[in-house]
Amino acid sequence: MNSTTTIKIYPDVKLELDNFRENKNESYSDVIKKVIYIAKNSKKNPKLSAETIDAIEKARKRIQLGKFLTEDEAKKRLGL
Repeated sequence: MNSTTTIKIYPDVKLELDNFRENKNESYSDVIKKVIYIAKNSKKNPKLSAETIDAIEKARKRIQLGKFLTEDEAKKRLGL
């Protein structure tokens, strides 16, 4: 069973976390996991991390512009 905890954060930190959300349904826990993953990988391989961050930012911009396929649309195109 997963347990949860409450943390206090400043409003400016919440705003920064909101900016990392890819959609409104993404939990703060998921956002924090993503940030931790990026931080860990940037220490291991800084060059790859810069490329990954750039790719993530480009993908986020496409999503914000509505330029993406839903899972159902992708399956339909692939004939699945």
